[in-house]
Amino acid sequence: MPNFFNEMRADTDGGVREHYREFCRWLEQQPPETIERKRAEADLMFRRVGITFAVYGDDAGTERLIPFDIIPRIIPAGEWTQLQTGLVQRVKALNMFIHDIYHDQNIIKAGIIPAEQIYRNAQYRPEMQGISVASDIYAHIAGVDIVRAGAGEFYVLEDNLRVPSGVSYMLEDRKMMMRLFPELFARNKIAPVDHYPDLLLDNLRSVAPMGVDDPTIVVMTPGMYNSAYFEHAFLAQQMGVELVEGKDLFVADNSVYMRTTHGPRRVDVIYRRLDDDFLDPLAFRPDSALGVPGLLSVYRAGRVTLANAIGTGVADDKSIYPYVPDMIRFYLSEEPVLNNVPTYQCRKKEDLAFTLAHLPDLVVKEVHGAGGYGMLVGPASTKEQIEDFRKRLLARPDGYIAQPTLALSNCPTFVESGVAPRHIDLRPFVLSGKTISMVPGGLTRVALQEGSLVVNSSQGGGTKDTWILER
Repeated sequence: MPNFFNEMRADTDGGVREHYREFCRWLEQQPPETIERKRAEADLMFRRVGITFAVYGDDAGTERLIPFDIIPRIIPAGEWTQLQTGLVQRVKALNMFIHDIYHDQNIIKAGIIPAEQIYRNAQYRPEMQGISVASDIYAHIAGVDIVRAGAGEFYVLEDNLRVPSGVSYMLEDRKMMMRLFPELFARNKIAPVDHYPDLLLDNLRSVAPMGVDDPTIVVMTPGMYNSAYFEHAFLAQQMGVELVEGKDLFVADNSVYMRTTHGPRRVDVIYRRLDDDFLDPLAFRPDSALGVPGLLSVYRAGRVTLANAIGTGVADDKSIYPYVPDMIRFYLSEEPVLNNVPTYQCRKKEDLAFTLAHLPDLVVKEVHGAGGYGMLVGPASTKEQIEDFRKRLLARPDGYIAQPTLALSNCPTFVESGVAPRHIDLRPFVLSGKTISMVPGGLTRVALQEGSLVVNSSQGGGTKDTWILER
């Protein structure tokens, strides 16, 4: 039986960890009926605000409330400092890597990453070769998934650099906790996160095209049927900028314009929340009705900034993930502060053989997969599921990686049976512009099913408020 690190209680004697003591004292004083009433109140308020997540292929309906747990995940200041240092280092190296592969390709020439890993990657965009982007920043917004395992060490599980989502839930979870339990924030020194929209807006302003001092910024959404539409509308509203769809924009005179009631208005920075393929039907998918014809030509001319940049996805592909520690050493001449999870690349003959021999013990993931789909969690799978996955691996080994099943840390969580441990991860959001910045914390996701290691909202996971203590 794995020994799971408990975020609240020490493994040695079961005593409450120092940074949880104030919260535990408060929790023990609360009658169960008070907690239950507050939970119901939170659900009602989330529904009223419309904080939902669309689940594709869900026969029960297109919108689902993401379960919210009122026991926070608490991280002491010292641990956050280490995490923050490692995140800044990692995202800096990833941006340098993306710039390099679309320009000099030094990391390929040095033999650190095989050329075919780049050029055959579905997210590699040859259209970006040699194109300069503002401040050489490609991943303006990165969501880096962190897990704690073993004796309490932090690991990076994956890098989300295309259109990472979830920050609206981080902000709304905090707002909800402050509304329900103001006394907790009086008793604990908790670092604020509500300035994230201001930080994001400043970050987007800082990467405007050269010579633009007062940029017009928009959030571009695929539309109201997208799973994260609530977040798109929320962030636009919080930043005080327009939420647009592709049909609201057009290209003229080598610039992008937005249709308004006062006539066309030039757009300088587009925070886009749709994938590369749909951005420009003249350059990518000709059947896309979501994009802006001619957008790529304006982008290549440096007349508009896209956040995140086209072609960024090559660096968050799971087949590139194993090389990130080497990127840090290559570009920054530093040792990684945060470790990767050990990873077997099934395209390699010896790694495939090991994976096939140990399928019941491993987690196997599609290199382009996301949202918890297309993966095998060996210890939680039936013999039939394992054998089915074996066939998939043999048919297309280069489409998969494998990792040991981590003993993810757990945190006390309110479930139907009462308070019980459930596995969690953390997604901090790292902003890159003239500087690299982030708010203290992130989105803590929790696997609500007993024993489950899959925290994704699309797979029934919930969320918690994340407290970074300032003392």
